This record gives sequence, C-alpha cells and structure tokens, in this order.
Amino acid sequence: GRFGAYRCHEGPIAAMKLTRRGFFGTLAGLIATAGGFSAYFGYEMASRMKTYDGPVSDHFDGLHFFDPDGAPPRPLADLLRWRWTSRPAKWPDWAPSGFADGPPPSVDGNKVRLSFVGHASWLIQTARLNILIDPVWSQRASPFTFAGPQRVNDPGIAFEALPPIDAVLVSHGHYDHLDVRTLSRLSAKFSPRVITPLGNDVTMRAHDSAIRAEAHDWNDRIEIGNGVAVTLVATRHWSARGLFDRNKVLWASFVLETPAGKIYIVCDSGYGDGRHFRHVRDMHGALRLAILPIGAYEPRWFMRDMHMNPSDAVKALADCGAEQALAHHHGTFQLTDEAIDAPANGLAVALDEAKVSRDTFAVLKPGQIFEV
Repeated sequence: GRFGAYRCHEGPIAAMKLTRRGFFGTLAGLIATAGGFSAYFGYEMASRMKTYDGPVSDHFDGLHFFDPDGAPPRPLADLLRWRWTSRPAKWPDWAPSGFADGPPPSVDGNKVRLSFVGHASWLIQTARLNILIDPVWSQRASPFTFAGPQRVNDPGIAFEALPPIDAVLVSHGHYDHLDVRTLSRLSAKFSPRVITPLGNDVTMRAHDSAIRAEAHDWNDRIEIGNGVAVTLVATRHWSARGLFDRNKVLWASFVLETPAGKIYIVCDSGYGDGRHFRHVRDMHGALRLAILPIGAYEPRWFMRDMHMNPSDAVKALADCGAEQALAHHHGTFQLTDEAIDAPANGLAVALDEAKVSRDTFAVLKPGQIFEV
C-alpha cells in the first residue's frame, strides 16, 4: 500500500465534590467505557429496552450472548474501583490532527482507499462502493449531548464532504462505536444498508425507524455488491448500553472481501491468548490488511480482557498474519487513563521490540489516507 499525507511517527479512593455537570460527566464516562450506570438513572432501563430475541446457540443462552473463548465483562465492583481510584493522564482540550480528507465520489478497479475519520471510524472506498465503519460524527461518545467523553479533534472528513454511502458496518453497541445520532444523519442523507451483529438493529430502529439496519450472526457472510462481501467474526469483547443489558446484543469484528484482498477490521478487542486472531487466519486465509485497536487500555488490571494495548496489537498482527496493519481506537475520545500519545508511542516501542518495521503497522491521524 501507499500513504496519502502520512507521517510516521492504585491508591485510596479520592474524595470528590461533584457538580451536576461533573456528576453527569462521570456517569457518561462510565456508560461510554463500560456500559455503566445508565439503567440506575432511568436511561434506557432494561424494563423498557427491547433486545435480541432468538434461538439458543453455542454463544447465546436465550438471554445473553457469550464468547466461549472470551471473558465476561468486569463486575460492577471493579468498575467502581477503577473509576473512583483512577488517576487519568491529562489530555489536551483540543488536539487537531492537521489533516482533512476530501474523498472522491468513488474508487474503481482493484484499489482500496481508506480514510481515517478518527477513533474507530473509517471510510473505505473500493469497487465503486463507499463503506463506513463504526461512524461517529457526534461531539461526544455518550448518551448525553452535554456530558461524557468529548472529541479532541474534528472528524477527518467533514460530514458534508462524504461521498454517497452504500453500506455501514457497526461492530457493537458501545457508544464510541454505535452512534445513533450519526446513523440517523446518514439514513436521512444516503439511506445506506447498516450491517451489524444480532440485536444492535433493535437499538438503531428504536431510535430511528428509518435506519436500514440488518442484523447478522458470527460467521454470516453478506454480499454488499460489486464483488465485495463481509463476514462477521467472533471477537474478544462484549456489549452494553446500560447496566442491565450487558451482552443482550452481539458484538463482532469484520472480514471485508475487496478486489485488493481481504481486510480484517477489529474495532474493539482484548487479546487473551490470541486464538481469535489465529482463527481468522485459519478460516479466511491471506489477509491483505488488518485494522487493529491500540488504545483505551489503562489500567491493565481492568482493561486487559476487553482492550488490547500496543504490545498486544503487535502480537495480534503476527497471529492473524496480515501483510500490513493500520492502528485505530485512540487519540480522539479519552475513555481510559493513558495519555493521548501513549498508544502511538507504545506501538513504536512494541514494534521495535518485536523487530517489526514501523511502516508495517502504521498510525494515521484523522484526515489521513492509506491506499492498497
């Protein structure tokens, strides 16, 4: 591939005085990062929420989804321990990327053009199709418009500059990935197909019945068109939008088949023993590219089961066998305790330690592109 405008590069619980805004900010942070307290406060309470209703399977017990090779979400006591003993690094209030992409209407032939929008959002253009991944154009990754994790840089593509969108892939229900406000805007402007794991379609349509959501299970393969298809694959994560709906909808990663080869898109994942990544390699063969998360990983005692750190991501790249990787899930929303530049800096160190070229696992800023 080639780059477009690319440059490498616990203690005691603290006493806190919370204003109303501070209280909702803390609450929204809990919700965004760990499916926190929303149900306690009457927001999306389970008694009023519709979730998935379907047959029992090897990863659904009739009420909850589970990963036979994964780990369950952390208990509430651990969530409280983290949030009230946390000493997060200070992020800048604003950290502009310095880049802004103006994508073409479409990309023909055997090429794939990837534009990094920010966090876990991408525009992928190939075979005259325009596909968005986990699109978030909202100012906050939160159920609230006035509190919660707030972006520190603009989306790498202005919403008004988007080309006609044919399909959207949404990996799971956490607020930094499933943004119903953005999906409504996309629906009103483009009416794209929205492909998502089981149950997330209910969340989307409950917000806006015009969203063309379709839900699929792990290992389902969906034809998008023009020879492009996507398969949902198991990933080491979980899902929730409130305390009482944990794992009532499914989560997934994606293998996207394109004219330039297969792209493995992991929007959120822990590493575990790496078996999920090796399974994708074994089932899907050669991967031209992997998009892997590198951020939202501190403190490790709490985050290791759900989010990879840079060292884990380098191991995941080796396990899945992709020729090239792009990093994401960092640098836009402060969800956890590490500094804004820690994921990129940590990735450089991890690559050096593994004797892997830094160009093999590239870190883009919002508005930069990568072409295959």
